[in-house]
Amino acid sequence: MKTLLNRLINHEHLSSEEAKQTLVNISNGMYNQSQIASFLTVFMMRSITINELKGFRDALLQLCIPIDLKDFNAIDIVGTGGDGKNTFNISTLSSFITAGAGVNVSKHGNYGVSSTSGSSNVMEYLGVKFSNNQDFLKRSLDQAGICILHAPLFHPAMKNVAPIRKELGVKTFFNMLGPLVNPSFPKNQLLGVFNLEILRKYSFLYQNTENNYNIVYALDGYDEISLTGKAKIVSNRTEALFSPEDLGIEKVSQESIFGGDTIKDAANIFVDIINGKGTEQQNNVVCANAGLAIATTKQIDHKTGFELAKESLQSGKAKATLEKLIELSK
Repeated sequence: MKTLLNRLINHEHLSSEEAKQTLVNISNGMYNQSQIASFLTVFMMRSITINELKGFRDALLQLCIPIDLKDFNAIDIVGTGGDGKNTFNISTLSSFITAGAGVNVSKHGNYGVSSTSGSSNVMEYLGVKFSNNQDFLKRSLDQAGICILHAPLFHPAMKNVAPIRKELGVKTFFNMLGPLVNPSFPKNQLLGVFNLEILRKYSFLYQNTENNYNIVYALDGYDEISLTGKAKIVSNRTEALFSPEDLGIEKVSQESIFGGDTIKDAANIFVDIINGKGTEQQNNVVCANAGLAIATTKQIDHKTGFELAKESLQSGKAKATLEKLIELSK
């Protein structure tokens, strides 16, 4: 690691294979915590290359506990996090709305590192069981239309990194990797990223796959469709600049999508919205994202997906998916 760190400090880049092997070595406990922290810090100080990102991704996918959910044609709806915006759990709510609309979801998530409350924090607070048991996950999809893939249960190799990430408390390249390493290898994905550079790199990595995907970056810094302004969306079919007016709705304020100061705050907001007690701005944001997820999987236009998402939320179907998942967790 000393040689590697000296190379990186001298502004050298890693090949894809070197990046992959380094992460494998970290998972095998070959480096101490100070070395790992230094390694992570390098990539906070300079941009990660496509080869490095690919190598890190390949390592995590090689080391993960894979889960076979291909019969469900599910979608993952996930953001990198790390945008520093502390919104409520938009992608997780969107996942339940998408499932309520009849589109299966295999939601990959984790505890918050650089935000108050990550997807797993809220799910755990509400009583959702985390499991890597394939039968349980298939039953969840079969009966609720959604399953939760809590990242640490599928990526045990990262146990040496998790406490360091928590202590650092800032975004690292693992934020960039999260959406890329769903252990069920879904063929449909809605991915949110925290800057335009990462959007381009994701787009490069995905362009040679057969996946249906939409990669989103809100131009004012959000890793999802925030409706606070325009967003860049790149898919396997097209590239576009999204505006709230495209869905016939108005822009929202940053304050209207704030996620609170505690996990309890985040969970209360989550419950209010899924119970149909959210504000118009909150509802529009989650339905805009769920609508794009529905459109991605069904290969329909975003506006039609948005209307299906609104119907899922307003009819109580989204709430029913959450209640079913909690029931199955008991």
